[in-house]
Amino acid sequence: MDREAVGGGLPDAVFELRSRLLAWYDLNRRDLPWRHTDDPYAIWVSEIMLQQTRVAAVIERYETFMCNFPSVESLAHAAEEDVLTLWSGLGYYRRARMLHKAAKVVTSEYFGEMPRTAAGLRELPGIGTYTSAAIASIAFGEAVAVVDGNVERVVQRLAGWGSDSRAGQSKLIRETEKLANSLLDPDRPGDFNQSMMELGATVCLPTNPKCLTCPISRFCETRGEHPTPKRARMRSEDAAYALVIRGIGVSREVLLDQRDDYQTVMPGMWELPALRDADVADADVSLAMRHSIMQVNYYVRIRRVFADDAEELIVPSERRRWIRLRQLGSMPLTGLARKVLLRAKLPELRPNLQVLESARQI
Repeated sequence: MDREAVGGGLPDAVFELRSRLLAWYDLNRRDLPWRHTDDPYAIWVSEIMLQQTRVAAVIERYETFMCNFPSVESLAHAAEEDVLTLWSGLGYYRRARMLHKAAKVVTSEYFGEMPRTAAGLRELPGIGTYTSAAIASIAFGEAVAVVDGNVERVVQRLAGWGSDSRAGQSKLIRETEKLANSLLDPDRPGDFNQSMMELGATVCLPTNPKCLTCPISRFCETRGEHPTPKRARMRSEDAAYALVIRGIGVSREVLLDQRDDYQTVMPGMWELPALRDADVADADVSLAMRHSIMQVNYYVRIRRVFADDAEELIVPSERRRWIRLRQLGSMPLTGLARKVLLRAKLPELRPNLQVLESARQI
């Protein structure tokens, strides 16, 4: 089914594809919390959270976030540290900062009412073509196609397109968007967009697609995997951090560093101090783990360090503080710091264990 087939008028095949896909979606869509609302703010939050993050990791964080910030005004008036704390575990923290910034704009310049069109939504900080189309179609019924990675894959397989080079794939994007808009059901644009995303997420998978159970396989020119550029290979790096704890009883504290605000990855977040010597002897390793961020696999070693030895063993920092262990549940920690503190099984963390546990994934 190429674009020319739907260019001068819509053949019966397009109507049937829409009908089959929407019927399948009505029966098989996953029960996700953001699908029970047409509130543009709630849909906006979910779409930002879902970018580059697994659905399973988002669900609990979304519900907690919405309980704390149920409206765009409540988010706009929140402290950034509180926003980042509830975002902890989702990664890509710039998304949270831009969401917070845009909420302030909606509150101050739009009187708390979000723009109702994709074009208007793109005027807000952090909202691009994909997110604006998702909000506009789902919340306001605008007939504009959403093209994320899942939809791109579905459309290209339907048309029999694909390229194993990044340059070739980039050239297909515009044609893919045109075909996606041609296929879009104007009567149910929000549901149709979600049905395409759902199909890509659960049936039309990147590898081993479930073509035998696909509701629109009869319209597909590919029926299987299509050529795509190879993913960049993960690289490996070593890292070593200190777990420094002092005090007794309820006053026990842990030493943490705050990342500089100008850093591109997790600015302003709190992490464990780095050891001066990353080559930690096996006898001094108290915890060892692997931690992945973007395209890097970190092989991490943690050494417990006495407070009196900290200055000698850890990298100096001007943004360092002693934090009560009982306060960690309300701190915007990096995913690695949370992972280490969980595995250290510190009894003071038990009251905050649920918060920490739900934020383990990055």
